[in-house]
Amino acid sequence: MTTINDIKDNFELLDEWDDRYRYVIELGRTLKPMADADHSPQNKVQGCASQVWLATTVQRNDAGEPVLSFTGDSDAHIVRGLIAILFALFSEQPAKRILDTDALKVFDELGFREHLSPQRSNGLRSMVERVRADARGALAMAS
Repeated sequence: MTTINDIKDNFELLDEWDDRYRYVIELGRTLKPMADADHSPQNKVQGCASQVWLATTVQRNDAGEPVLSFTGDSDAHIVRGLIAILFALFSEQPAKRILDTDALKVFDELGFREHLSPQRSNGLRSMVERVRADARGALAMAS
């Protein structure tokens, strides 16, 4: 799996946004396929113009903390790439670290604020909030 640092480094190498968009689309192609059963209403992310599904699995690490992993899918290539970046940032991370990470700041650092349509920006916020809500739920279940 590509790390968020790999993605940041690759973004720095790509000067043109057309090249960055192609890279984001390529990242989306690396997503693990999502099971048909996970394309369900409860996994659908509300607030996205595209169809987006996120499924969360919670396990415990050696310290007993909830650690979240994700699968996801979208009917839009760019959005699949955004999901891949989100997973590079959050998948296999403890719930507390997810809640302590400002994902929108990371996406801003990559330059997405200026290069996503308002609808896609709203969808990205919805995806981030969904992941954060799942992390809050995992922490609540742990206590």
